Amino acid sequence: MNILNIKVTSGPNYWSVRKHRLVVMQLDIEELETRPTNKINAFYSRLKNTFPGLYEHYCSEGVPGGFFERVKRGTWIGHVIEHIALELQIMAGYEVGFGRTRGTGTRGQYHVVFECINEESGSLTAKKAVAVAQDLVDGSVINVDTHVKEIREMSQKHMPGPSTSSLLQEAAKRDIPFIKLEDSMYQLGYGFLQKKIEATITSSTSNIAVETACDKEACRNLFKEMSVPIADGDVIRSADDLKNLTDKLGFPLVVKPVSGNQGRGITTNIKTYEKAVNAFRLAAEISEGVVVEQHISGNDYRLLTVNHKLVAAAKRIPAHIKGNGKLTIRELIDIVNEDPCRGEGHEKSLTEIKITASTKEILAEKGYTFNTVLPDGYILYLDHAANLSKGGTAEDVTDRVHHKVVTMAERISRITGLDICGIDIMATTLEQPMDKTGAVVLEVNAAPGFRMHLSPTKGKHRNVAAPVLDMLFPSGNKSRIPIIAVTGTNGKTTTTRLISHILKGSGRRVGMTTTDGIYVDGELLLKGDCGGPKSAETVLKDPAVDTAVLECARGGILRSGLGFDKCDIAVVMNVTSDHLGLNGIHTLDQMARVKSVVPESVNPAGYAVLNADDKRVCAMQDNLNCNVVLFSMDGNNPRLNSHSDTGGICIVYEDRQIKIHDRNEIFTIEKIDNIPLSFGGRAGFMIENILAATAATYIQNIDLADIRKSLNSFEPSAGQNPGRMNLFSFENYDVLVDYAHNAAGMSALKKFLQNSSYCCKTGIVSGIGDRRKEDNIEIGRLSAEIFDRIVIREDADLRGKAPGETTQMVKQGIKKSPYNPKVAAIPDVKQALSYAMENALPGTLITVCVENIDEAVNIMKEQQAGHANLKSPVLKMQFDSIFRT
Repeated sequence: MNILNIKVTSGPNYWSVRKHRLVVMQLDIEELETRPTNKINAFYSRLKNTFPGLYEHYCSEGVPGGFFERVKRGTWIGHVIEHIALELQIMAGYEVGFGRTRGTGTRGQYHVVFECINEESGSLTAKKAVAVAQDLVDGSVINVDTHVKEIREMSQKHMPGPSTSSLLQEAAKRDIPFIKLEDSMYQLGYGFLQKKIEATITSSTSNIAVETACDKEACRNLFKEMSVPIADGDVIRSADDLKNLTDKLGFPLVVKPVSGNQGRGITTNIKTYEKAVNAFRLAAEISEGVVVEQHISGNDYRLLTVNHKLVAAAKRIPAHIKGNGKLTIRELIDIVNEDPCRGEGHEKSLTEIKITASTKEILAEKGYTFNTVLPDGYILYLDHAANLSKGGTAEDVTDRVHHKVVTMAERISRITGLDICGIDIMATTLEQPMDKTGAVVLEVNAAPGFRMHLSPTKGKHRNVAAPVLDMLFPSGNKSRIPIIAVTGTNGKTTTTRLISHILKGSGRRVGMTTTDGIYVDGELLLKGDCGGPKSAETVLKDPAVDTAVLECARGGILRSGLGFDKCDIAVVMNVTSDHLGLNGIHTLDQMARVKSVVPESVNPAGYAVLNADDKRVCAMQDNLNCNVVLFSMDGNNPRLNSHSDTGGICIVYEDRQIKIHDRNEIFTIEKIDNIPLSFGGRAGFMIENILAATAATYIQNIDLADIRKSLNSFEPSAGQNPGRMNLFSFENYDVLVDYAHNAAGMSALKKFLQNSSYCCKTGIVSGIGDRRKEDNIEIGRLSAEIFDRIVIREDADLRGKAPGETTQMVKQGIKKSPYNPKVAAIPDVKQALSYAMENALPGTLITVCVENIDEAVNIMKEQQAGHANLKSPVLKMQFDSIFRT
């Protein structure tokens, strides 16, 4: 078996609109194509013995053991790999269940699709599932536990910590979208409504407050000034100062670094000068300044405030064991660590107890070794610090905190300025005021961990993420900007640009993605093919954007999904045969399914704008859970009329006008002759784009006058709509630059040009390397019907074809036509254009069907300015001397 590629989706996708994170593995099962599972010796029994949990996989049978029945009767190994991948993750402790296996159209090759936790562990699971399946086929020994452990470790490595997870889960409950940024940072909300979090630091957290909290010296000084009770002590920076301070304070003492976290470098209950020296050295390894203060006896409490309100309190207990008079200290630690609630780091509610230097010191003080048997009922604390990260436990005491302690905690949070503040207090109890118990504030913490409050060992679980989300997104505040997603085979880019133009004209700050770049508020940020999910995320991450208009191309949907969870408006232009034969999509119905991902991702209150003149597009409304708007070039379209009769909104081209039918009202937007993009009504395909853009902006409640004004000001120029019907005029001829690159595009050109007044039409066309042979032949046939002269060029990227191969396909199409145009084959587009212009008869229109829009447009601009140097030896050749049909 051979893995051809592995992709992981990040949003609604071809396989599922609801399951956003899926592994899509393209697999060649090679010789196993002829050997279903019932033809592989002992495969069924080995699978059953290795993965008994597969009994719970119902598969298409719908009953327990259903998958095993399929294997026994005979199924393909790709299907088995899908289920192994799911079962390995289930054994690792994750809830997954969605899977699909489908042929790609190439014999022996399959798409194996399954749900995963994150991209990294999903990719690893795919590889392991294939390896395990091969071992099952070969009869090799399989160590399932090792595979499961590696998947779990990979998943945990790339999962957010418990505090971040709780915030993301709360955001999801509130329908607040989020995007992972660098490292452990996440963005909540889109565009200008966004907020950021990194653990429990938020975009609202003051940097000065964080610096103050992290500097224990500055914090001590601040608390002294503000009469906050703290332990007597000072900050020293050399061992020479230690003796004087210990003589002044006496024992016991606490020594800790000025800057540190998670209990690192802290030593408590120091009773001798020798131990104070050792503690100083330990703390000095972490920070230059070292705090030495009196040790206060009592319980270690953590109080959590959010937005300067107390939301939780916990009593923290250091890592400990309880003797039973039978087991050794080491055996008792092992038993505690067997608790399923304990794990590595922050992966579970409790952390495994580790044997540290502090542990060994405590045992030495008491004269114990790890082989010592503790008396029954004796509790041995294994660390000085009570941090959960060191194996400690927590008890929720929120409901028992005295109101004066609450007031003190909220005052401390305001003094430090932390919007999320962890306050550590040493006290015998929090049920009495601090001045009554001699309690002191040990320190405050920026980015306090939530784990002890979310999952305390004892007491109530507190949803401390909720008040954080309340603070970041107060009631009534939005987190989502409007998203308008545009898809289809042809017209996507022009429609996207026109929608953005109209919205910008009404005062919106628009972020736009197209197949030629990313734009924010009209400024180009990135040049290139940007119709995929990563580009969409770039717009949604931009804090200047208040509306996103996103072109959603086929390739991005198949590779990774949409890049957003849902949109407000989806526009589907059409579905034609372009790109068939790629990525397992071989039919128009399959292509329609790809495009339908976009309207199926519209939120229930949103709208899908569908082309009523395309039956496959119009049929998409049957599977939608949102409002539908139809547009049509035909006022008598029965689909349009039926929709209108039931109260649906329709945008129609009739009486040479753009009209909106909204229930019982009809609004005339503009006469077509006044809209430059329509070329006086001659460019029908452009009118479709105008209808779609009008619909999308009308739904966005853009004033009709603003829509009309913007339609009147949008020119089919290289500046506003590059590569789409850009006309350049010269003394004796014109040049039309257009991106037409498929049969549908050529047909649209044919309709546009058939009634033109040009005495001669020259076309510069090409086949495309990754299209089907019949598609390139059809381009040739249509070109012969449109043009009197044809120059066949080749793309710079041949996409797997040999030089001249697509040219021969186009020539075949020309020969199939009953027409007899003159034909030249000039691979280089610059030379082809030069040749056509040098040989243009007066009154000629040269139509350049371009791959590189910028190159062609720049040549035209330079030529008009008289600066272009297009002279080439090829210009001396004549059509008849190169090739003639």
